Amino acid sequence: MAGHSKWKQIKRQKAIDDGRRGALFTKLGREITVAARTGGGPDPDGNARLRLALLKARESNMPFDIIDRAIKKAVGESDASQLDDVVYEGYAPGAAAILVEAVTDNRNRTVSDIRVAFSRGGGRIGETGSVAWVFTTRGVISLNRDAEVDAEAAALVAIDAGAEDFSVDDDAVTILTKPEELEAVRKALVDAGYEPAASEVEKVPSTTVPLGEDEALQTLKLLDRLEDLDDVQRVYTNADFPDAVIAAFGS
Repeated sequence: MAGHSKWKQIKRQKAIDDGRRGALFTKLGREITVAARTGGGPDPDGNARLRLALLKARESNMPFDIIDRAIKKAVGESDASQLDDVVYEGYAPGAAAILVEAVTDNRNRTVSDIRVAFSRGGGRIGETGSVAWVFTTRGVISLNRDAEVDAEAAALVAIDAGAEDFSVDDDAVTILTKPEELEAVRKALVDAGYEPAASEVEKVPSTTVPLGEDEALQTLKLLDRLEDLDDVQRVYTNADFPDAVIAAFGS
């Protein structure tokens, strides 16, 4: 989980630092549109998927007018009905598992782009079900760890509110919940004075695959390439990256 968490932290920082915010807003807008169309309607009070999509949008400082347009697209424009959730599975160099979630209006285009990304990154796309079994759907809350965050105290607040597990490393506290408990645990943390850096439902690997430095760097570049595809919403892996490679990649 540690290597996975550090990679996710790098991705969040890159979205802020290197001009990818516009692409991030596009992806978030698509998620809001699909959530409003398929998750129970445009009212977040009765649509858990939409509530979580809106939470992530707010955490990413997405402007309200873009959020509003995404919701209206779900209920008022025909092109929203063409968007579909799709999942692709594959392997990174070193045989680590990769799970790719996408939202697309053209499945042929999306699978072609993903297949090319895997090939150029030294990996390979797999059959449906080939790696999905490695991952479990969990609520994941990340707290940036600094002098003001008592990791153990924050974890206790989360556990008391229904969290199932937590891990602590040099940079962050990662709290795991059942998907349906994510919002309640997040609220308990906020009420206790802890502001999460991110809160979302993710696919968490049940086992990890340690990678050597060369394979780890190749895998990070492949994950980056997949994340940059317009149709891709989220990318998960069970790769365990050496700290030196994570540090070099994120610098």
